[in-house]
Amino acid sequence: MDSLPPLQAGQLIARGTARHLRQHNFICLEEFVPTSGLRVDLMALGPKSEIWVVECKSSRADFMSDNKWQGYLDWCDRFFWAVPPDFPTELLPQDTGLIIADAYDAEIIRPAPEHKLAAARRKKMLLKFARNAADRLRGYVDPRPSKIYR
Repeated sequence: MDSLPPLQAGQLIARGTARHLRQHNFICLEEFVPTSGLRVDLMALGPKSEIWVVECKSSRADFMSDNKWQGYLDWCDRFFWAVPPDFPTELLPQDTGLIIADAYDAEIIRPAPEHKLAAARRKKMLLKFARNAADRLRGYVDPRPSKIYR
């Protein structure tokens, strides 16, 4: 049996963050593509169709190399950074949310300001989230699905 490779630091932060958000009744998908050219670390869907994006940064260098994060703002109601406890949080923009996380859990330190999505974009994102989640689940049941799309 093949063993899975160990999780990277950012993946561990994402796991702890997703566990914490589940306690707030949010469901998360990792590595979600809201639109071509963007891939968010976590897309979280709340019980009232709230859509949050969480970018996980494991180090100063990881944050400094991220040039796309502002493009994510158009695809969510709230935007958060999730970082480890030793991260220099003064680097993060004050007008974004802050989550401190490890591999096992997290805590929302600073809530993100709300910028509600337009209804049409929200519908598009909800459908994309649902289809993506269903496709991933299908992959566990059938790892070799047909490539026929209609």
